[in-house]
Amino acid sequence: MNNLRNDVINYNNIFLRFLFAMKNKTYIRKKEMIVFFGAVLILLSLMGRLVYLMIFRAEYYQEKARTLHERERDIKAARGEILDCRGTVLAANRTVCTISVIHNQIEDAERVIQVLTAELGMEVEEVRKQVEKVSSIERIKTNVEKETGDKIRAYDLPGVKVDEDYKRYYPYNELASKVLGFTGGDNQGIIGLEVVYEEYLKGENGKILTMTDARGVELEGVAEDRIEPVAGENLQISLDYNIQSYAQQAAEKVMEEKQADKVAIILMNPQNGEVLAMVNVPEFNLNDPYTLSGSGEGITDEERQNRLNQMWRNGCINDTYEPGSTFKIITSSACLEEGVVKLSDTFSCPGYRVVEDRKIRCHKVGGHGGETFVEGIQNSCNPVFIDIGLRLGAERFYDYFEQFGLLGKTKIDLPGEAATIMHKKEDIGLVELATMTFGQSFQITPIQMATTVSSLVNGGTRVTPHFGVQVVDQEGKTIEKFKYSIQNEIVSKETSETMQQLLKSVVEDGSGINGYIEGYEIGGKTATSQTLPRSANKYISSFIGFAPADNPTVLGMCVIYNPQGIYYGGTIAAPVIRDIFENIFPYLGIEKQEGNTLPEEGEQQGNSE
Repeated sequence: MNNLRNDVINYNNIFLRFLFAMKNKTYIRKKEMIVFFGAVLILLSLMGRLVYLMIFRAEYYQEKARTLHERERDIKAARGEILDCRGTVLAANRTVCTISVIHNQIEDAERVIQVLTAELGMEVEEVRKQVEKVSSIERIKTNVEKETGDKIRAYDLPGVKVDEDYKRYYPYNELASKVLGFTGGDNQGIIGLEVVYEEYLKGENGKILTMTDARGVELEGVAEDRIEPVAGENLQISLDYNIQSYAQQAAEKVMEEKQADKVAIILMNPQNGEVLAMVNVPEFNLNDPYTLSGSGEGITDEERQNRLNQMWRNGCINDTYEPGSTFKIITSSACLEEGVVKLSDTFSCPGYRVVEDRKIRCHKVGGHGGETFVEGIQNSCNPVFIDIGLRLGAERFYDYFEQFGLLGKTKIDLPGEAATIMHKKEDIGLVELATMTFGQSFQITPIQMATTVSSLVNGGTRVTPHFGVQVVDQEGKTIEKFKYSIQNEIVSKETSETMQQLLKSVVEDGSGINGYIEGYEIGGKTATSQTLPRSANKYISSFIGFAPADNPTVLGMCVIYNPQGIYYGGTIAAPVIRDIFENIFPYLGIEKQEGNTLPEEGEQQGNSE
């Protein structure tokens, strides 16, 4: 029995081991199948990815592979020229070179460093740092003179590249520097017309493409690919080289004679807003715009930049000033338009006018006595303008200020135009109104003053002052003509014609007599204003003149800042515009009229303002 039990137990153990083995074998087979099918899926996905990359993305990766072996260098586009109204080139281009090195192609680094240091006038360590830098291409210096570039090219140094491009060049150096502006190292506009018309002038850069091996060495026998640059379009402006030149000489002369801080002159066509000349002396050299006038030693970078900004500043549009008595043109126009004054109205000037608790003086201490409105404007009499301004009232005065366009900007095509600094309407009391009538207690820009006067004497059309006339291609064919907004009837034609005759009488019989030219009918107004603080005893002298008086085609304005000695606008500013007019009238086709002469000397009523 025992043996039988043992045999049964043994058979059971064997059977159990068999069942376990069978179960374990099935489990292993399942694992193998899972691994197998997993591997198959991975292989299928890899094959699918490979097919996708080789067929559907082949072009993309071919391009990537090509770019890994392609080196690119820019070719600067020739910037469009700036031409004056008669085609004289004011901003051109000069061929220069860019010197670069390709690290992997250099065979004799010391020789390269030696040559570049000597020819480029650079420090050895600066050149060494760039030559030894591991990069695809390293630019050593831009805007290198072509003669120097040709010398470096003649050394035939492996790894040294000399590419020709363009640098802005201004044939007349300081002429209209604060109008034209200049470009930076990247040939983009920095200030002036260069930045305003960047879109037209800049052009499109080209490229030089070369192929290299895996080490970055250019492949021999493989031709360079070139994408040629597209030159910028030419800009023709209203500025006239001859008029600008003469106006600039006149400004420099009076600045030296009167030891003034600066002088601004604007000449424009009052009928359409075209600016013929804009002078801001001292000007700066456009071909060397980063060299300060005077000593720049011992100043911080911030101080240097501030001085550069001041040197580049266009005072005709960026700076405001109290216009003084030239503003009486605006006051007269508003009061005539409103009907609060007639030419025959009479006034009394004892040398001052008391407004509330303020005694406001006339420039003639003893007073002008009894006078008509016509005589009041000829004499530039402050009490007369205080009286008519008070008749008009603060609210209507402010409304005309707005109607004439004085509260906004002129929208001239130059950057950084300043806005008028003016009282709020509710803050204009009787004293403020009284001083505003003769151009004090607020500030405007010279271009705003010239534009507003133009609009009041041209028949009443508010014009937009501008330089840009048209864009032309390299053959001179017009691509685009610029259009500018106008505002009709800011005053009636009758008021405008009256102002023409009044201002003509100011030049022939009044304070503007030093602006008179025999044979020509000229209208104008003088001004002498005191800067803030009044205790500094600094003055701004100015004169605005236009001709022919009854149909003006040119308006000139001269502003002299802080002249020494005699500072009356009628004495020092009017002769500047007179001399300019005398020289440019024949040039502009303004003809002399016989019989237009001054009254006898004893009948002249001019005064010093």
